[in-house]
Amino acid sequence: MPQRTCSRIRNVVMAMALATTGLAADEPAVPLPLGPELQNIPLEDLEKAYEGKTAPEGIRMYLAIAKGGRMGPGEGWFGPSQARYSWDWLAKRCDLEADATGLAREAYSGPADGFDRLDRNRDGVITRFDLDWSDENPWVEHAYLVNRLFRQMNKTGDGKLTREQWMALFDDAANGKDFVTASELRSQWLTGLGGGFLPGDAPTKEMLLKGLFSGEVGSLQEGPALNANAPDFTLKTPDGSQTVRLSETIGKQPVVLVFGNFTCGPFRAMYAEVDEIARRYRDQAVFLGVYVREAHPTDGWHMQSNEKVGVSVAQPKTLTERTAVAQQCFVRLKPSLPWLVDDVDDATGHAYSGMPARLYVIDTAGKVAYKSGRGPFGFKPGEMEQALLMTLMDRAQSP
Repeated sequence: MPQRTCSRIRNVVMAMALATTGLAADEPAVPLPLGPELQNIPLEDLEKAYEGKTAPEGIRMYLAIAKGGRMGPGEGWFGPSQARYSWDWLAKRCDLEADATGLAREAYSGPADGFDRLDRNRDGVITRFDLDWSDENPWVEHAYLVNRLFRQMNKTGDGKLTREQWMALFDDAANGKDFVTASELRSQWLTGLGGGFLPGDAPTKEMLLKGLFSGEVGSLQEGPALNANAPDFTLKTPDGSQTVRLSETIGKQPVVLVFGNFTCGPFRAMYAEVDEIARRYRDQAVFLGVYVREAHPTDGWHMQSNEKVGVSVAQPKTLTERTAVAQQCFVRLKPSLPWLVDDVDDATGHAYSGMPARLYVIDTAGKVAYKSGRGPFGFKPGEMEQALLMTLMDRAQSP
């Protein structure tokens, strides 16, 4: 490998290490300066530099895009969540035998209403399957498809499917009849769908590279690891009336952090579920939203599915502009939990690798108990709820 190429790779690696090393609680995150420098390195040389090693997430995502990937599930930096609690922890917590494969309701020792939240497929028994949120799990695979179909049906783009929207689908598919066949329903739902993208949403390589280096498709930083200290931040509410510092919120109850933005369609589609979870646990946990950089602005990876529901904004260049877009988002989603707006330098978004959408559960000691995978694929409110529930169970058991 030529010496100049080695030097370039070394510079990139040093920049990556500097930016992804664990930061002190009050230390701001540093965006990665990897755009032109990274693209000047031959792909084969970059791959060889990490042969036998785990490359940083930003490098993995760049390689995936450069080879023609379009940011699909499992590509690049898309991977599983990190969670402190698992089936093994739950089985031990409920005094199951080591070889037990299921937890029945009568053996469950957590909050009464928590059993149904952990029993994801509602078959009356909690198993490893119910707590497995990996992309290979059949339930998760089906959930991806349902989410895409939901977005097509939800014409208002607010994540709340109304009876009128549901009946409109029936009327369109039935074409004047009083019934719909499976074939007609498939045609209605799947027309134009290709490569996992809704019609008009598929990106070019140039869009993806621009979004990668700008932070729109996700931060090049990796965020705090499981059990690490949650980076502190101080941000204002959209109306500027309140300032919230995370470290002053941590202590009495677990904290759930929700990252998202207006132009991320999957975030809008799934946010209502987050709000329902927040209502269920409003007396047991603190929920905070952090509004971050737009994922699909009109001057970036623009999506027709956003245009169809009246979501069309350029990337804000000032905090005032970002706050105005955040207020548009909240008028649409009508959130019940408090939201804060990240500074336009994206310091908090980078510190938590929160773009375009992500979920965290922070325990009462200020440690990360759950870190979802990167959005959109890793944004799984149901998984977050299970993690929060087991965090609460663990806290209740502690002296």
